[in-house]
Amino acid sequence: MRIRIKKSRRLIRMRSGACEKTIMSDPIILYNGPIYTLDPAHPRAQAVAIRNGRVIAVGSEGKVRAAVTGRAEGINLNGRALIPALTDAHVHLIAHALARRNVRLDDAATLDDALQQIGVAAERLPAGAWVQGRGWDHSRWGRWPTAADLDAVIGDRPAYFSRKDGHSAWVSSAALRLAGITAETPDPVGGAIQRERGEPTGILLETAIDLVRRHIPEPGQEERLAAVREAIEEAHSYGMVGMHLPTSMTPGDGRMTLDDLQTLRERGHLQLRCLVYLGLDGLDAALALGLHSGLGDRWIRLGGIKMFADGSLGSQTADMLAPYEGSSNRGIAVLSSGELRHAVRRAIHGGLAVMVHAIGDAANRKVLDAIEAALPGAPPLSIPNRIEHCQVVHPDDLPRFARLGVIASMQPIHCTADMEVADVLWGKRCAYAYAWRSFLDAGATLAFGSDAPVESLNPWLSVHAAVTRQRPEGTPDGGWYSEQRLTVEEALRGFCYGCAVAAGAAAEQGVIAPGMLADFAILSADPFKLDPSALHTIRAEMTILEGKVVWEQERL
Repeated sequence: MRIRIKKSRRLIRMRSGACEKTIMSDPIILYNGPIYTLDPAHPRAQAVAIRNGRVIAVGSEGKVRAAVTGRAEGINLNGRALIPALTDAHVHLIAHALARRNVRLDDAATLDDALQQIGVAAERLPAGAWVQGRGWDHSRWGRWPTAADLDAVIGDRPAYFSRKDGHSAWVSSAALRLAGITAETPDPVGGAIQRERGEPTGILLETAIDLVRRHIPEPGQEERLAAVREAIEEAHSYGMVGMHLPTSMTPGDGRMTLDDLQTLRERGHLQLRCLVYLGLDGLDAALALGLHSGLGDRWIRLGGIKMFADGSLGSQTADMLAPYEGSSNRGIAVLSSGELRHAVRRAIHGGLAVMVHAIGDAANRKVLDAIEAALPGAPPLSIPNRIEHCQVVHPDDLPRFARLGVIASMQPIHCTADMEVADVLWGKRCAYAYAWRSFLDAGATLAFGSDAPVESLNPWLSVHAAVTRQRPEGTPDGGWYSEQRLTVEEALRGFCYGCAVAAGAAAEQGVIAPGMLADFAILSADPFKLDPSALHTIRAEMTILEGKVVWEQERL
């Protein structure tokens, strides 16, 4: 039988909708372009056919047409590359969405640059309003900023600026007064108030951040929902259709995120697959309700419990086995070893997978120890346990990830963003920092993400970083510890198949094969043919979610 290919997108166009049901339709064949399936058994194809949101055939154009009976719609790729749609394994969605509307200091090369941006933003605000933003990096400025620096440009306004890693905050004198922070205020457990001659400087570390943050007026839900919808559209523009959503250190963040996602879905505006994690502050309630990892569906699904083992590199609060270079500081353990083991055991034995933030080598070892101690006698989990960031892991601990079934959830863009400060603070330990090649060689599963808003949501920046170990301008020459570079396919699998494994969804997501969900990204350039130095320039020209177009690049 000859198949009639009609050039149309009518049946898969979606402008809104909660993706609740897939409308019955004729098959659709996408053809005339390289299709990279990321399936090791059949890595390349010429065409793919889909129906009712799933792949029904993939292979040569002749084979695919022969597998389709009756009439079929057609999308001509016109030589453009098609890959599985991407997922980001680590996004603080609400924070990222709102940060897009606040002062962004990521590009502030000097303290004066930052203060100029902040002063301009403050002038636009009504009297008494908080000045807020994020993205500053004191390692570029030569010193930590202070409350006095802020006061000089905003006067007596309250101000709060999160460092790029989210583990330090820079606040004004008015903010310190509102929070009642004085020389007599003790450091909270798991945090620190930076001081000079006993007086607070305006820098708060780890749990001390919440001393001020709790006084900032919360945006209303409608403001959050509008911002999230804009952020989802941004994700689609990169070819991304899924996110794993860990809580931040803000109490109640997991509950708020879950509430907002449900509201978006009820209104028909959730065009995103969301794996949601509750915070440690929600563990008791989750256990009392009998919630298990995997509860939900493809659109909103419970991942488990997120907790923090340490801080960050840039704030020098990552928990290290040996002191930072040139100091006696080993960082901050947000939870003691006993508290960590107790929390991990309670979660896993209650049917809840754990997602644990661990950056330093000591923190990673403690988390692996806690998971290993919790596994005997625990029920099977539908979603694997995971460690977030894994930025520096002692070589002795690398094989434990595969042996314990722990996902290494990493953000390649952190490597190239932090390499200078890593050299200064970790020295020779950088040889096993951001060690993606070593993780794969040890049999671990990598799930890649961005940590937005800490870094850009754009996954192609991370694909570039993973393949080149360089910044977009080509530094350093040859790549930073280039032996840890990945191939393009390995980097993409981190954003596709690795994320599917981490979500317990590898049976229907992450590769292009018969029976899998029809989630595709049609790209502006072929990542397998493009010079690796240009990988960061790629964008999606069309993004398809379960057979429906959710993004298409407008043509002039």
